[in-house]
Amino acid sequence: MRPLKIALRFFTAIALIYLTLTAGLYAAMIQPPERFGAIMKHVPPIAMMVLPFRPLWMSARGGTLQVGDQAPDFTLPELKGHAPITLSSEYAKRPVVLVFGSYT
Repeated sequence: MRPLKIALRFFTAIALIYLTLTAGLYAAMIQPPERFGAIMKHVPPIAMMVLPFRPLWMSARGGTLQVGDQAPDFTLPELKGHAPITLSSEYAKRPVVLVFGSYT
């Protein structure tokens, strides 16, 4: 009976640690991108294999836009350092294509 009690306590502790780490990862994911990046640079790569990264990411950053919805208006600085560009002003002049992804 004693080994069963020890095993139960061990697995309970592991489960609590896992849930705490998962909650911490989710809390990091809902931060602004700069803060999220600052936190994630300290997370070891093995955590991405052990914790449910993708489902948490989709929940934290999934958003509510659906295919065909109008993009929300936003303003970004121009790459060459000129005046900022606003989506609505560009869309009024010509068609706009938004491409998201990594080219690295």
